[in-house]
Amino acid sequence: MSIFEIFTLLGGVGLFLYGMSIMSTGLKNAAGEKLASILEHATSNRFVAVFVGILVTILIQSSSATDMMVIGFVNSGLMTLVQAIGVILGANIGTTVTAQITAFNLGLYAPVILFVGACMHLFLKTSTSKHVGTIILGFGMLFVGIAIIKSAIAPLAQSADFIHFLKNLDNPAIAVVFGVAFTALLQSSSSSTVIFQTFAIEGLLTFDMTVYLIIGAAIGAVMPNFLASLTTNRNGKRTALLNLLFNLIRAALLITLINVFPQFLSWIQSLSPDDVGRQIANAHTIFAIVAVLAVLPFTKRLVHLTQLILPVKPEETRKIRDRQLLYMVKNDKLPAAMALQQAKLEIVRMGRIARDNMKLAIDCFFNPDPKLAEEVEEVEDTINYLNHAITDALVGLRALDMSQRELNRVSKLMMVVTDIERLGDHAENIVEYSAQLKKTHISDDARKDLEKIATASMVTIDQCLFIFEHENFDLLQQAEANEQYVDALQIKIVNNHLDRLLHSQCEPLAGVIFTDVASDLERCSDHAINIAFALHDYDYLANHVYTLN
Repeated sequence: MSIFEIFTLLGGVGLFLYGMSIMSTGLKNAAGEKLASILEHATSNRFVAVFVGILVTILIQSSSATDMMVIGFVNSGLMTLVQAIGVILGANIGTTVTAQITAFNLGLYAPVILFVGACMHLFLKTSTSKHVGTIILGFGMLFVGIAIIKSAIAPLAQSADFIHFLKNLDNPAIAVVFGVAFTALLQSSSSSTVIFQTFAIEGLLTFDMTVYLIIGAAIGAVMPNFLASLTTNRNGKRTALLNLLFNLIRAALLITLINVFPQFLSWIQSLSPDDVGRQIANAHTIFAIVAVLAVLPFTKRLVHLTQLILPVKPEETRKIRDRQLLYMVKNDKLPAAMALQQAKLEIVRMGRIARDNMKLAIDCFFNPDPKLAEEVEEVEDTINYLNHAITDALVGLRALDMSQRELNRVSKLMMVVTDIERLGDHAENIVEYSAQLKKTHISDDARKDLEKIATASMVTIDQCLFIFEHENFDLLQQAEANEQYVDALQIKIVNNHLDRLLHSQCEPLAGVIFTDVASDLERCSDHAINIAFALHDYDYLANHVYTLN
């Protein structure tokens, strides 16, 4: 095989992979954020989760992309491992559609497809039309790439060295290992399967050899997921491990099946006797369906196995407990008054979590620690989850038989949830400011001023949460006095800091950080006073606007 033929082959593979990439990008852009939303709302019903995995993977033509989105959702707590395994199983079926498409011999029509796609992408005005043009353009590139690969590998049939190499693939174990390695290199099982399919069509691979190659390809496809999971939490890593375990089980199951029942492969071949490309596509699809049906009843055990390999730590147990509603369960079966009391208990719990996170953020600011910063970020995700979950549950309470006063109380509770969520946002801001301190430093006087307003803000938050929880409105006057003290203190320490800046006692960047931190702490006090007054006097909040962005 000449150097020119080698580069032709590589060029064909490159064009094929690029076509796959831009077709996937076009599909994702055309669907917008709907695909992520579909995945996010995959229910605990494993059959629905499998269907969602199939649908999304067919739309974006990449099981790796689907799996990485799933890893992201599990990592952020929006999806459980049980939901994730269902989507992963579905993705393994959805990814087989690519081989089914390329089994059609559309090489002759590829130039026309490219022309139509290019015209739509370049000349049409609407974004949707351009995205559709990108999809068609990628589709055309895919088939042009396959045509180039076919023309480049034709001389390989006469190459003694290549034929000797292929003979090694007669060994099923070597074929599986090669399929794993080749797919891990390409980071796409769809791409490697189509390339194996093309080699088989040209007579360089037998059907049986290709079967073992695509079994290995399914395992190699896990590599992008493992790379993506390196930066995630333990649940994200468990998701990647779930995918690997499933594909290892799938490989063992299929190898056993085709060796114990060799007629199974004969049956697949009989579905399209004279078309090896279609035979391989059918084998790819049927293998995925058989594996999913075999594993689906045992998904919970598979999840349990990943948790044995990567044990659940105490802090994970706490996070799991925090990211669920403890009191607002089955509210539709409770009297309105009791349901409102349960809602209040849930909000009090959210408030305590936000309060503790604010204290943690302040500690992190004055004593920077990457682990503390990461913990604040994780708790902020918990607060965001509770914000949505409690708000949705409060909206559901409106369906109960409630008096006007009880409906007003629901509205007030929703406002409190928003204020508590904003406390979490300010805690996150303060942690971000601590990271900026690596580039500068604040003076001792500035540090003392910030410690003073931080202490005063925490006192206000604690007192206001106490008032809300116990509805002890006798303390409102004192809480408002504390809040006004924080307001006055912010003005005072900012003026002090301006004097330090004028006398060059502080760096400009440190000055910006100082005023931002002081502002966030003062706003926390504002949100706290909103919480304290929420259940006391609705008209008060209408006349006193404390909530700031």
